[in-house]
Amino acid sequence: MAEELPTSPLDVAERAASVLGPESDLFEDLDAAGFGEALTRAVAASLARPVGPAGAALRLMGDLTRIPLVAATRWLGTEAEPPLPVDAKDRRFADPAWSASPAYFTVRQTYLAACRFARDVVGTAGLDDDTARKAAMATDLLLDALAPTNFLLTNPAALKRAYDTAGASLAKGLRNFVDDLVNNEGRPRQVDAAAFQVGRDLAITPSRVVYRNDLMELLQYEPQTEQVRATPLLCSPPWINKYYVMDLSPGRSFIEWAVQHGRTVFAISYRNPSAEMSGVSMDDYLVHGPHTALDVIQEITGAETIDMAGLCLGGALTAITDAYLRQAGESRIGTLTLLNTMLDYSEPGALGTFTDRRTVDRLERKMRRSGVLEGRSMAGTFDVLRANDLIFNYVVSNWLMGQDPPAFDILSWNADSTRMPAAMHAFYLRNFYVENKLAAGTLQVGGRVIDLSAIKSPTYVVSAINDHIVPWEASYKTTGLVSGTVRFVLSSGGHIAGIVNPPGPKAWYQVAEGEQAPPTAAAWRSGAERRSGSWWDDWARWSDEHSGPLQNPPAMGSTTHPVLGDGPGTYILT
Repeated sequence: MAEELPTSPLDVAERAASVLGPESDLFEDLDAAGFGEALTRAVAASLARPVGPAGAALRLMGDLTRIPLVAATRWLGTEAEPPLPVDAKDRRFADPAWSASPAYFTVRQTYLAACRFARDVVGTAGLDDDTARKAAMATDLLLDALAPTNFLLTNPAALKRAYDTAGASLAKGLRNFVDDLVNNEGRPRQVDAAAFQVGRDLAITPSRVVYRNDLMELLQYEPQTEQVRATPLLCSPPWINKYYVMDLSPGRSFIEWAVQHGRTVFAISYRNPSAEMSGVSMDDYLVHGPHTALDVIQEITGAETIDMAGLCLGGALTAITDAYLRQAGESRIGTLTLLNTMLDYSEPGALGTFTDRRTVDRLERKMRRSGVLEGRSMAGTFDVLRANDLIFNYVVSNWLMGQDPPAFDILSWNADSTRMPAAMHAFYLRNFYVENKLAAGTLQVGGRVIDLSAIKSPTYVVSAINDHIVPWEASYKTTGLVSGTVRFVLSSGGHIAGIVNPPGPKAWYQVAEGEQAPPTAAAWRSGAERRSGSWWDDWARWSDEHSGPLQNPPAMGSTTHPVLGDGPGTYILT
């Protein structure tokens, strides 16, 4: 039975959201990453060593000979296995016509045969690992672009829709194409951004701005319970995108969830850097970000300790902050919650293709000219990693099917990109990705060499099973880097959908009880228990155990740090 096509806008949006990651804006375009150069080298190497390509060509000839014979056999009513296996997860070919129609069966099989041939040729080029990965990725992108589903005459679902709508879908698709060509740099839109507005639909958990400096605003959230836990919670977001991924929309906001479960929550909202901020460093983010926020929170609440929850790059800075303070003899941080955070960058997943030394050198030269890394200019890089879901998915739905882009909160947030200061970003790529100094214990920030083993805070680590930005196995390595007890949780979803993970029928998570984490991710998972529901529930129970007794909520702001305005503040709008 063929899988139903995901033709509704919500299905399209959910597929895209499942593979999103804010680090998409971290990396340079394909030219800087050397994709074209890698593919050229692969072709040249294959021509110099013709044995591999010759074998691939013979295999292709055999495939092309068998395809029409099998198609004719199936047309005559006899079941026959296709020469090329069809991936059941490849939803591009889910329409029944790809199997029922001899013509479309032949088109699909010919395309799959050509894909296998191209990958065989590139795969036998004998290149070094980095170049081979880039050549393979460039090949996959070209093959994805040439898929028959991306063209009207070879997309049966699009033709059927055109027939059913008397051509209206084609006219609407053409209007969408022209609009994207003129107003979106020729890329199909992923989301109807007009459907969501910050402060109206997104980032609306009631809050006040209680502090502002040149780098960040600090938000204090209004209590929603009669009593709250004694220990406040500081949310440390990534500054690659805006903070409100942690306060997305009602019912889908981690911050709202924490507030409703008796926590006094503060959150950092970073300023979107301009070229004038090119010299802002990682030291500045540490000192003027969470370090200053902790000072302000202690003054407002009088709390001796403060819990921290960090996401992505904000999670790495959270761990650095705790280690930095403890190495100075300060134990102001109570517990850590690290959400899809990588502290050991030795196995960085798909983004490792964009973080080799040569690519980082090129990117540094580019940033020295501009002062910042423009978020918009980098938006296509992550799309390439999941081109079928984040590019060609919308070519089909928006341009061929004539559908409007979906209205989806995660996609709207993802489109609200930010810039990165050149100094900080270059430091981050080179010291974290290229040289992995944080895990090695040689990273210097704020005048100190950061030793993660100084962290003795109870730590709650969440990773997502489908996260290809921070592979969960890489996130698990945190358990061996810190000295405190660690509760590691593996969640359903991807890099962002795994965090925006409210309780629901589709949600699940895995957890292993016990004080001592196994030495490897595989060993942990073999003993982990799968539970229905969201890790949010599990976190709330863990949080209650570590966040102190119940008491009356603190005032909003203080004499020293009065309320400056309503949340979500002004920096979020820049």
